[in-house]
Amino acid sequence: MALPDHIELVTQTPDLAHDAVTVVVTVPTFRRPVHLLKTLESLAAQRTNRRYAIVLVDNDSDRREGGVAARPLFETGQINGILIVETLRGNCNAYNAAWLTALQHFPNMSHLLVIDDDEIADPDWIEAMSSTREMFGADLVGGPQVPVFPTTETGDVPRHPVFTPPYQTTGLVPLLYSSGNLLVSRALLEANIYPFLDPRFNFTGGGDANFIDQSVRKGFKAAWCHEAPVHETVPANRLERSWLRARGIRDGVISSLVENGRRAGQPFGSVRVFLKSIALLTLSPLKAIMTARRLGSLQNSLYYVHVGLGRTLAHFGYADEQYRHTDGR
Repeated sequence: MALPDHIELVTQTPDLAHDAVTVVVTVPTFRRPVHLLKTLESLAAQRTNRRYAIVLVDNDSDRREGGVAARPLFETGQINGILIVETLRGNCNAYNAAWLTALQHFPNMSHLLVIDDDEIADPDWIEAMSSTREMFGADLVGGPQVPVFPTTETGDVPRHPVFTPPYQTTGLVPLLYSSGNLLVSRALLEANIYPFLDPRFNFTGGGDANFIDQSVRKGFKAAWCHEAPVHETVPANRLERSWLRARGIRDGVISSLVENGRRAGQPFGSVRVFLKSIALLTLSPLKAIMTARRLGSLQNSLYYVHVGLGRTLAHFGYADEQYRHTDGR
């Protein structure tokens, strides 16, 4: 099966041994060429005996800054893998293009990993994530996204729920919430059809959460690997209360959209989701007060109020298309 016309194969490492690769790392990029090179450097320095390759997908068909910066690394063999351009804009489109390319070009790939172009992988990242998958028989593995702030003057922001990992210990978990540090098995990908992530989430975010939620409901196991961090470079604007408030509302919108999809076809499914959203919004101030002591900040605990507000707004058509901007996450 050939790649769709909107996915352009730009270049690949000379004499790339496709059949020998068992692990593929997919890297979506959009107008972060400087940091992308740091991400790729961390991937080239991985400590593992596993044969791995990188699929880099530039989602900017106009400027192609990431592709231009990274192309020499592929063509000189400093990076082992394939460089593609997904000409259809959108977060989900980029992920889908990379995952489809990995499936088609690496027949012996057992699983792929995802890292974003604003993240740096721990040297043992591939090995730790892969070993956790094998240990627990999981088809999905997540790991911490450790924030790296641009200044030490962060106040209480590091304790905000947005920057706190959902789990603290390695093992099976009920659900994962992000693709910023994620492993997906080949078996799970092959159990789905392209596009894997729903393009309706292209500019709002949440396509990854929706895909994970659907996969877990189908019986695929999820696990957490606390020993496999990636370090996420946090722009200064994400220290601002306005950004944190918008992020909470966005998380609520996504939560509502994912649950609506989960209950589609059920009797009064949308009504039940709406009533749950209203209940969560009503109770969110109480939850914020109860959580303030644990977080050490009433400001940070207001996140739960913002999530409740976002869930409710989603029922009235509200959607923040944050991925239309360069710094969308």
